Amino acid sequence: MTGNDRAQERVLLRTLWSLEQSHRRGPFMCYSAQIQSAYMKYLRETGAEMDIDQFVEIFGARNSDSSIRIPRAVERWFDEPKTDAERKIKSLIDEYRATEVAKLEREVFAQRKRLADAERTLAAKPTKAAAESQRIATNKIESAMTRLERLKAVKPHVAEARIFPLHYAPIVMQDGARRVLRLARYHCRKPGESAAVDRQLPGLYNARRDSLGKYWKNQFGAAHGVMLAESFFENVDRNGKNEVLHFIPKPAATMLIACLIAKWLDPTGGRPLLSFAAITDEPPPEVAAAGHDRMIINLKPEHLDAWLTPHGRSPEAWARPR
Repeated sequence: MTGNDRAQERVLLRTLWSLEQSHRRGPFMCYSAQIQSAYMKYLRETGAEMDIDQFVEIFGARNSDSSIRIPRAVERWFDEPKTDAERKIKSLIDEYRATEVAKLEREVFAQRKRLADAERTLAAKPTKAAAESQRIATNKIESAMTRLERLKAVKPHVAEARIFPLHYAPIVMQDGARRVLRLARYHCRKPGESAAVDRQLPGLYNARRDSLGKYWKNQFGAAHGVMLAESFFENVDRNGKNEVLHFIPKPAATMLIACLIAKWLDPTGGRPLLSFAAITDEPPPEVAAAGHDRMIINLKPEHLDAWLTPHGRSPEAWARPR
């Protein structure tokens, strides 16, 4: 790294610190997010337009790629399609959901048979194997029935907008003169990396502030985006037991989460992957006291334009309201 590179890195990190100090503070974490589910809010709060062709591509790919998981809340944007592209997406969604329903119904049938077999064995001669089979079958039936209920539900459920690492979520990004809304995976894979990095580095849904000038140096200052979220969840260890804490901003407001974006090209010629990571920093004392060691950066609305268009700007300008 040259002297100029080091100087630029210091400026970038100071700039992000400035953005962070002026953000809307709150104890927000970054493992699981409750994304903004209302499509019109994306339009009103960011001025973005949907990249409808990209949505068609991702929804279409999902029907043959089980690794693509899209929140039901986003599917609902197309419940009443008005254009040919929207009708295409609605058809893809219907096809996917019909396949999932059939799969889960087969699972319920198979597990009910397993449960009946285990109960007959237990009635004749109790064994540990039969008891374990009974427990597993019962749990799998309950899980499958819950998923079936959600798939068939007409009314929205609060869980429909929740995402986890490796799920897809809508993000706002700049593409030349256009501000667009695209679907991207919440676990960032940088260009040139092997697909195996997803398993080797499972924490790449976060971009730590102290590594922005290192691991993320080609994205920071070049490829920025935002995720709109209503709240965050985090797993914490309490006396050896896992506890899920839910963090909600007060007063309630949609958060503009600063993210880094990468477009990965498959060297074998397969489908490209658009993915992102939420930037995190050290938490304030009250968050650290709750058992968390990271905190996302929630941008103020007046900083959105500068954050999304870093090219051609001095880094200091990102922290200036426009």
